[in-house]
Parts: sequence; structure tokens; C-alpha cells
Amino acid sequence: MLSRIAESLFWIGRYIERADGTARILDVHLQLLLEDPWIEEDDACRALLSVMGSEAPTDAVLTRGDVLSILAVDRSEPASIAYSLGAARENARRAREIVSTELWECLNTTRARMPRRISEDKVADFFSWVRERSALAVGIIESATSRDEAWQFFTLGRSLERADMTARLLATRSLTEASGPSWTTILRSCGAYEPYLRTYRGVPSASNAAEFLLLDRLFPRSILFSVSRAEDCMRELEPRRMNRVGVADDAQRLLGKIRSELEYRPITEILDDLPHHMDRVQAATSAASEAVRQRYFPTNAAPEWVGEIS
Repeated sequence: MLSRIAESLFWIGRYIERADGTARILDVHLQLLLEDPWIEEDDACRALLSVMGSEAPTDAVLTRGDVLSILAVDRSEPASIAYSLGAARENARRAREIVSTELWECLNTTRARMPRRISEDKVADFFSWVRERSALAVGIIESATSRDEAWQFFTLGRSLERADMTARLLATRSLTEASGPSWTTILRSCGAYEPYLRTYRGVPSASNAAEFLLLDRLFPRSILFSVSRAEDCMRELEPRRMNRVGVADDAQRLLGKIRSELEYRPITEILDDLPHHMDRVQAATSAASEAVRQRYFPTNAAPEWVGEIS
């Protein structure tokens, strides 16, 4: 597979998952700001923008509407939903010979229907629409793509991004301190509430809910599941001759390290400093993504002339 095609598929997966994850995080926290009058809105908005990797303006007091404008519909903001959906469509255009007609039409239509403004009474509907369009794109790929390198690169990008977005969601749990979103709300935002109840059969507690979203091996949005899926993709992409001697791939090594740290650390220790551990997950996924880029599509590599010595 050409490296530019592999890169486009990798980023289609990442951008689709990023749009979905951002919509889930914003849905939880913007609703909280609307309902709880005791939260310091400016501080909470700045903290949320920081967690999402966006720079907050310093010359004005931030409101719920400002966060919505920056992280939802601003097409020039790399952390926004609009940017992610547009970038997914652009990458699909670059890999048009590989991308199916159904997926292309889905991403093209989604970008075309992306609003430039959202009224207050349509915010929840907008986030629901983003989740549905993301699920449609993923469903098209899962149901009609051969499990070859194309699917592996797409799934690798999506898994790395999902681990990152779940870590961001858990990190925002402490943004508003005692008034933060309940674990029930966070579970619902991940589509994890019913699976959690089937697993633990009780009202969500901090320890059990965090354990479920961090370490459950069967729930597809847990960090452990996502990291393990990314590792599986790396093993499938790695040449078979390299499998006998340890782990030769840097990305796979980084993912294995963070997976082991989470898997064998008591959940109480993780909860004691949840933002720190989630920062480590984000750093690991970012470093793994860069390692994938360096190995499979080093587009920024400078050409070097090598001549014969006469």
C-alpha cells in the first residue's frame, strides 16, 4: 500500500473518532454548566479548552457559548468537531481509489451539512447528529471493508484516538471539583451505562465506573480495550519475520508499556491522581501516533542525495 493512502486511512479513523469523542465530552460538560449555577463558568470553560488541547482567549470572560463556538463549529480550530469532520472528508478525497463510494458520500454529506452556528435549543440535537454520522461512517467501514491493510490502518488510527478521547473525558471529571459530572453521566456519555449495569449490577461508584472505563477488556470504549486493539493492528502490520525477537516496533512498545501500567496498577492509586494518569495515556497515544507516522508514512523526511565516490 502507498504510504499516502495508509496515512489518509489512519487519519480518517482518527478524525471520525475525534469528532465523536469531542461531541460526547462537550455534551456532558456544557449541560453541566447550564444546570449548575455554582460552577465558576469562566474557570471551567478554560479548563475544558485546556484538556481538549485548545488555546483559550485571554482578553475576555469565557462562557458556554464561547466553548461551543470554538470546539464545535470553528472550522479553523484543530480541536473542533467541524475541523475533524472536514479533515476526515479531505483525507477520504486523497484516498479516493481505496475509500468506498458509500463512505465517501457519508463523509461528503456530513461536511456539507455541518452548521456554522448552533442555537441554544439545538445543542443537544447537534451532538446527537455528530454521534450518529460518526457511527454511520464507522458502520460502513466495519460492514463492507476487507480485513486487510486498509482496515488495519483505519482501525489503528481510530483505536489510538478513542483511547485518547476516553482519557480526556476521564480527566475532565475533576475540572469542576465537587460539582463535576457524576459517574452516571460520564458512563452515559460513552454509551457505557447499560453495559456497566450488566457487569456490576449496581449504582455506579467512582471506583467501579473508573475501573470499567479504564480496564474493562470487553467494552470497546475502555482505554484498555482501545490500546489492546491498537496493539493487535500493529502486530498485523508488522512483518512476520520480526516477531521472534521481542517487540521491534516503537509504537507497539509504547502502547504495551502504558497498557501494563494501567493493567497492573491498583484502581485506587489511579483514582488518587486521575488527571496525571490520563495525561500519561494521552502522551503515550500521541507518541505512538508519531512513531506510526515515522515508520509508515514519513512525509516530512528530507531527501538526501547519496552519490558514488569516484
